[in-house]
Amino acid sequence: MVDKIRELLSTIDHPETGKNLVESGFIEHTAAAGGKVTVVLRFAKSRDPFAVKIKNQTEELLRGAFPDAEVLVVVKEGGAAPRPEPKLHTTTGGIAHVIAIASGKGGVGKSTVTANLALTLRNMGYRVGVLDADIYGPSQPKMFGCEGYLPEAVREGDEDRILPAEVQDIRLMSIGFFIKPTDALLWRGAMAVSALKQMIHQTRWGTLDFLLADLPPGTGDVHLSIIGELKIDAAVIVSTPQQVAVADVVRGVEMFRNENVHIPVAGIIENMAWFTPAELPENRYYLFGRGGARAYAEKSGVEFLGEIPIVQSIMESSDEGLPAVATQPAVEACYREIAGRIVACVMKQAQ
Repeated sequence: MVDKIRELLSTIDHPETGKNLVESGFIEHTAAAGGKVTVVLRFAKSRDPFAVKIKNQTEELLRGAFPDAEVLVVVKEGGAAPRPEPKLHTTTGGIAHVIAIASGKGGVGKSTVTANLALTLRNMGYRVGVLDADIYGPSQPKMFGCEGYLPEAVREGDEDRILPAEVQDIRLMSIGFFIKPTDALLWRGAMAVSALKQMIHQTRWGTLDFLLADLPPGTGDVHLSIIGELKIDAAVIVSTPQQVAVADVVRGVEMFRNENVHIPVAGIIENMAWFTPAELPENRYYLFGRGGARAYAEKSGVEFLGEIPIVQSIMESSDEGLPAVATQPAVEACYREIAGRIVACVMKQAQ
């Protein structure tokens, strides 16, 4: 029914821009459940002169299409600018918020954190997708146990759409679905960017509350491409306590803070903060130093989102294709606290 609602709203044009509500990015939220249809419209201007007219049009249209349903249309004004219409025909219009998960260097557990955050957000009731944008080392298919998935293409109108994998109610798209696990991706930057654009705009994402983009480590063409193709609401930086890892975090934070990028940094996660052996669950061993990421966050004015320990179950679950939060309540509690802080940051930015 949500797709039907968006189809109806695409017939209503904003008189000033000439674009419909879907193209303009004015649809903040749609829902249909329990005999009730809800639409939240957010206009970029405060006191948009056409807001009341469009609200009335929307109510009339929805009541005509769903005569037995209770229709509620909420108008918000003066929020973030609407999402620009991408250069390509795209399927990202139903994504409410995009969160980039980045790291200054490889080997800090960024992809593991992404998978567990995705499942945690789903457990919190959100509709979630994962874009495995780590184009040179895609690992999300392994994390979610769907390495053998072969994406199908379907025809929608004049466009071909790619069906993402759906694992535990999470929609996942990865370049790893299109190559053999043993193949090396010897791509130049332009080839990688082209493949990434296709995954972003041709995947049938549907309606999502959050899309998590698992970025490659470091900074480069792929990062700039994603920033140009998606409206990223916030970035999360993953690090370990090691000083060498924290030194690279600085570059990651500054990339998003750059005046030409200007993406809010929701905060820093310190992964592998300590080791707790299964037989001694109360003991903590700080193998990579202690508090390096926290200290940098406090010094630079970046939110410190939390610590994630090295727990054997996290590593084993990742290898088995099942994120640890699905089976380990203690791990899920840790990630839920971090996810709550990320959601609060994103919602604050959207106000």
